[in-house]
Amino acid sequence: MSDNYKFFNHKKCEFFPCHKTDNPNEFNCLFCYCPLYALGKNCGGNFKYTDKGIKDCSNCLLPHNKNNYDYIMSKFQDIIKIAAIND
Repeated sequence: MSDNYKFFNHKKCEFFPCHKTDNPNEFNCLFCYCPLYALGKNCGGNFKYTDKGIKDCSNCLLPHNKNNYDYIMSKFQDIIKIAAIND
């Protein structure tokens, strides 16, 4: 079985690439909007917080790395915990 479902490169997108990269052919667009953003400081990416406390991911390529599909999928239980209603 191939792993083609783990990678999507959308060169025709008007925003491609949305982050600076030296290798646009390896740029993964599958997670165009990073599902790990909600994890804040626990996302594992290269981010910083602005002076106003906003998470700035403009220098992060974690979701766009061709080899990070399994890492992102491994974090979904953490995302579910954040999204759960805790009555």
